[in-house]
Amino acid sequence: MLIFSSEIELERRIICIMNTLIIDATKDKIFLMIITNDSNHYITHENSKSNYEKLILLINELLKTRNLELKKIQKIYVNRGPGSFAGIRNSLSIVKALHLAKKIDYYCFSFSDFTEENDVKYENIPKLCEKFKVKKNLINPIYMS
Repeated sequence: MLIFSSEIELERRIICIMNTLIIDATKDKIFLMIITNDSNHYITHENSKSNYEKLILLINELLKTRNLELKKIQKIYVNRGPGSFAGIRNSLSIVKALHLAKKIDYYCFSFSDFTEENDVKYENIPKLCEKFKVKKNLINPIYMS
């Protein structure tokens, strides 16, 4: 039996592996989350000066638990405040450095960007940023006095 390609319609699925990192150092705990296609994984750490200084080490620690490397992260979402001045400053510095070194796009969000939403969860941040048109690679921190 001879089958011609015009007689067969093939469905081609492109599997896009998207790995996303969320960083929130605005509160009393540093919150880090990795979102992959099949799971979410997060860790928290005390929000202290010593942890600010090793934030990139904490990020790498989280990545290792998921067998990921920074080069496998496509997007970073970082909370720009309001909150801790030092936490915001350090997390924004890390994200900006990762953008420059690894060409990873980032989005700076604030939970106040999503006031119209009832149930805001970290795992929904990427979709909410898209919905509310949070701009890429733009930093406007909101510090508390």
